[in-house]
Amino acid sequence: MQKVIDAFWRAAVYCLHPRVIALSFLPLAITIVAALGLGYFFWNQAVEALRLHLEAWAWVQVFISALQTIGLGGLRSVLAPALLLFAILPFIVIACLLMVGFFMTPAMVALVGERRFPELERKKGASLLHSMAWTLGSTLMASLALVISVPLWMVPPLVLVLPPLIWGWLSYRVLSFDCLADHASADERRQIMREQRLHLLIIGLLTGYLSALPSILWASGAMFIAMAPLLVPLAIWIYTLVFAFSSLWCAHYCLARLRALRESAQAELPVVAVASAREGQA
Repeated sequence: MQKVIDAFWRAAVYCLHPRVIALSFLPLAITIVAALGLGYFFWNQAVEALRLHLEAWAWVQVFISALQTIGLGGLRSVLAPALLLFAILPFIVIACLLMVGFFMTPAMVALVGERRFPELERKKGASLLHSMAWTLGSTLMASLALVISVPLWMVPPLVLVLPPLIWGWLSYRVLSFDCLADHASADERRQIMREQRLHLLIIGLLTGYLSALPSILWASGAMFIAMAPLLVPLAIWIYTLVFAFSSLWCAHYCLARLRALRESAQAELPVVAVASAREGQA
């Protein structure tokens, strides 16, 4: 765990690097434009369709009547928009992660490699196509897990546990692969991801829970729907920064483990050579 903590502090310092700050604006701009564009063209229709769907459910009418009884009938108008906000939240998180992984991670791994690990040979063990296939497969599995787990979100503790766990698992899969794709060989990448799975998963899970922080903004948006156009870009910005930090964290940890792996392999070479020489003499 000491090495995980060391990588954490190094990543925090690197987040202040001008190149990292500049890189963060591209995925942020793309995600915001896409989110606002889709919201402009489809938000009202989606809210109206969801409202009509909810009105057809008897238990929703009972819930609304209960709100009116206790003087909270005004919440009826924000029920459909609030539910829609929370429904699209996981997919916005995944979109931010993929944007960071595609646009920022390669450049940040290169930055960490140049400044801290200049001696590491780049063996390019994974092509761009391989990386995209790995990311797509991991994203499909995470999306399926999110959809299956939605009914469990109705249980109050689980809504705070399940989504961050799924996002953390996806972060671990995507970021650890991308951080090793350029510097490690295919065998080295598999060995590190296998041997360091627990520590990499810890990094991913902590990232998942950090990414849950903007949910406070989304909760505010559910109560103050008029503020959603401001809250959505702010939440996306926070998601982008969280995943950028996670990418740097993973890069520092993975490249340090790769260097240790190669140093260990180099140290074993003389021993193997001596053993082979003795066998030849025998």
